[in-house]
Amino acid sequence: MTNDRPLLGIALMTGFCALAPLGDSIAKILGATVPLIQLLLVRFALQGLLLLPWVGWRTIRLGLSRRFLWLTGLRTVFHMIGIGAMFASLRYLPLADAIAIAFVMPFIMLLLGKLVLKEEVGPRRLAACAVGFAGTLLVIQPSFQSVGWPALLPLLVAVAFSFFMLVTRQLARESDPIALQAVSGLMASVVLAVAVGIGWRFAIPNLTMIAPDATEIALLVTIGVLGTFAHLLMTWSLRFAPASTLAPMQYLEIPFATVIGWVIFRDLPNGLAALGIAITVAAGLYIVVRERSLARAQKTVAPAAE
Repeated sequence: MTNDRPLLGIALMTGFCALAPLGDSIAKILGATVPLIQLLLVRFALQGLLLLPWVGWRTIRLGLSRRFLWLTGLRTVFHMIGIGAMFASLRYLPLADAIAIAFVMPFIMLLLGKLVLKEEVGPRRLAACAVGFAGTLLVIQPSFQSVGWPALLPLLVAVAFSFFMLVTRQLARESDPIALQAVSGLMASVVLAVAVGIGWRFAIPNLTMIAPDATEIALLVTIGVLGTFAHLLMTWSLRFAPASTLAPMQYLEIPFATVIGWVIFRDLPNGLAALGIAITVAAGLYIVVRERSLARAQKTVAPAAE
């Protein structure tokens, strides 16, 4: 990994934070007319089709071992659940609210690290998790009053992507991230295509597709391209700047989502939701800063012990 160009890494991560909510906004537009399963099928199919030539051009060995395929399949399931829940939530919630609620993910990952991976998590970070969850509840509360249980869908997004990241950690050392995304896109496409086939055969409404018009086709393609390119930007950013530098920047996705939501849908978080967003971001940034200081302290202690 090359860490000597942090400004480039920051620029690439900023691009990801702008493109990701932009893609979600298009999903919100299409959600009124295009079935959810069709959105997902196009999204993952384009991911696979766009990245496979890249993998071939770079002559990346996929290393399709049984363990790789099993973990990649599990990762793909969590990826489909996460994106599906986000697209579904956008049919009911303002863009900024949905993304802000999903940012409970760092707190869930911290708890999973403690409970599943037996990582050391001190009382300060646990307290920050509690504060972050409280902030998330403030964002959920007005939406829950308006739309009911769909306001909880971004929590499913956070849980799914937390497990997605845990599985990705297991694969990170033995696979190229772009090749992993290509294989994952193809796996998801096969699963979703089979589901559509079953829906067509047995006339299941939620598993059927429509014939989109020219505008919808253009927007569907844009979702796939934006989703794929946004992931590439995030992957490339980690090659030029350390994760500790980039982690706080991911919260830029919330203000980008707020601006995009206002420009396209004229949606803005209300006072209670805005307070909750501020609390969630503050708690998340505290955890990032705390983990960075702990990592720095461990590096200082290690040479002394030698």
